[in-house]
Order: sequence, then C-alpha cells, then structure tokens
Amino acid sequence: MAKRDYYEVLGVSKGASADEIKKGFRAKAKELHPDRNADNPDAEAQFKEANEAYDVLKDENKKAAYDRYGHAAFENGSGGPGGARGGYGPQGQGDFASAFSDVFEDLFGDFMGGQRGPGGGRQRAARGSDLRYNLRISLEDAYKGLQKTISVPGSVSCDACSGTGAEGGAEPVTCPTCSGMGKVRAQQGFFTVERTCPTCSGMGQIIKNPCSVCRGSGQVEKERTLSVNIPAGVETGTRIRLAGEGDAGMRGGPSGDLYIFIEVQEHQIFQRDGMDLYCRVPVSMAAAALGGDVEVPTIDGGRSRVKIPAGSQSGRQMRLRGKGMPALRGNETGEMFIEVAVETPVNLTKRQKELLREFEELSEDNQPETSKFFKKAKSFWDDLTG
Repeated sequence: MAKRDYYEVLGVSKGASADEIKKGFRAKAKELHPDRNADNPDAEAQFKEANEAYDVLKDENKKAAYDRYGHAAFENGSGGPGGARGGYGPQGQGDFASAFSDVFEDLFGDFMGGQRGPGGGRQRAARGSDLRYNLRISLEDAYKGLQKTISVPGSVSCDACSGTGAEGGAEPVTCPTCSGMGKVRAQQGFFTVERTCPTCSGMGQIIKNPCSVCRGSGQVEKERTLSVNIPAGVETGTRIRLAGEGDAGMRGGPSGDLYIFIEVQEHQIFQRDGMDLYCRVPVSMAAAALGGDVEVPTIDGGRSRVKIPAGSQSGRQMRLRGKGMPALRGNETGEMFIEVAVETPVNLTKRQKELLREFEELSEDNQPETSKFFKKAKSFWDDLTG
C-alpha cells in the first residue's frame, strides 16, 4: 500500500513553516490519543504514521530530501539521492510511546519542568535560602529606635571560583548522561517514564574539576556583620526584611532574604499594651486617704508629677497624654496610665498599732465600701436562716 503524502498526513500545506508543522502534529497527537480512541483499532497505526511524517518534516535535512525525492529518499534505510537517512527500517515504523512522550513534553513541559534555558534544559540558577535572625531589644530602644550591628552566619558566594563551583571559575559542562536535560527516559511497556538524572541530580550540568575551597558547591560559610535600622515603635513579633541578605544563590542565582524578628524585653517599671504604657504606683494609706502629689518616671527618661485625689482606692487610674509609645507607622503617640496601689503597712511598732486601733474606732463613717459589704453579707445570712 502506497504511503500517504507526509504533508497530507499532518494536514498542512507543502509550504508550511516549522511552527505550522509542529502545530499540525500536535493536533493529530491529541486527536489520536488512546484515551480518545478506545473503539478505534486503527488509532495507533495512524498515530505512528503521523509521527513518521513529523520526524521527517521537523528535520531540515530530511525535509529537504523529502521535498526533492519524496518517499524514495528514505527507501531501504539508505541516504537516497539527497544523502539523508530516514531511520525507518523494519523496526522504525514510528515508536508510538516515544512519539507520544515527545509531544507530551512539548505540550506540558513548561508546567512539569519549569522554565527552559537555551540548551533545552532547566534553568541552572537557584535562589538562595532565606535566613531568620531573632533580635532582643529593650523597651527604651523600641521607644527611640536604634541602629544595631548584628553578626549573621550564612553562606556567601565562593570568591575562589566566583560561585561556579569549578576550579578557577570555569563554567560547568553539560551532563553527558542526560545531555543537559536534567532527566533521563526509560521505556516501560507502552509508556516512556522520565526520572531525575542520577549523574547531575537534575541540574543538567556537572563540574569536572571541583573548586578546592568550596568543594564544588559554589558557596562557603561566612559570618557577616550587618548594620540594621530598628524603627521606633516596634514590638514583639515585628518582622524586618533585608532583601538579598540571606544565603547566596546557586550558580549565579539571586541571594535569599534576611528576616529579623523583634522581641521586646519586659520592663521593670512599665507594662506595654500596644501603644499605651501602664505604671503601677504604690502609695501609702495616709497618702491615698489625704491625697497628694507623686513623681513618676516616663519612658523618655523624664519625670512627671501626678496628683493623687484624696480617698483614692487601689486600681484607680490617672492618664498622662502623649507619654506612651510611638506608632510604628504614622505620627501618633500612645498614652501612659498611672494605676494607684494602696499599700498596707507592715512591721508596725507598738505606738503605730495603738494609733491605728484608735483610728479604726473613729473611722466607722469613713469607710463606705466596708459598711456596704457587711450590710450585704448580713442580708445574705438572714435570707439563708429565714
């Protein structure tokens, strides 16, 4: 049976470009896919026919010979008048599995294998890892902000080989096992399976003479000193990103980033809640009863006088506007709250005890909260006893 014209098989004209020929083959491959032709026993033969046509027409030399001599250019496996070999002897009538793998890679290669470089393999450069650095600062530093010098261990590009991993900075060579693809194919029955190349571990390149300094990795461990600007208003959990200050990239790839996580230490006087500060100030019983002024510290290092109203109880708060923490973004400033804590005296002398007993006898009408509580307690007990 005479062979059909290769252009006719792919559904393209004789003057078709390489892209049109490829599109024609892709369309035929989809059309003749086994999953779509379970009831068509001729699908495999038709696919092999399309593959045979594509194998010839995608090659410039074979295509030129076919255009000049037709099928005669590849008869009996010879070069024919045009000197081109067709490679379709008794065992070469189109390898269905190999052809399908070829078109599958063409259709889905970008999704499965990522971007491709000039040689058809994957991009060699790889971004460096991100680093994390935990930094503890005082509340005063969080209030003012500061310039901090830190030492960060990590990997940097090897100077001896300029990051290539090869002695003298030589460029890596194409892997001979996978021809730079980073993967190898093995046929298993009907399908062709792709695996990561064992020689180059998927990189597509190998280093013949590894650098003696970095042992072929292109990176060396080194502690770097960096100056970090900590803005005013940071709090525990604030994250600062330093772009490009992470680990060096592989084979010319970009460096990772350095993330600084802030932890603000607890303060011996102030407690923080967002932008507000709280200061618990103990006052004596007499000062709380009589009232008066008390001097308290502020986070900026200053002092403020606060008036304690007469009869103040524990827990009463006074507010100092603008004496809190600055906002991390913006020009706002929080407030400072003074909380009264009435202190009960201890280690009383005999005379102090006498005076307090005398005061207790005279203060029945000066303790409304006490009187109110015990009246409620008496009512509760009376209700229980009927």
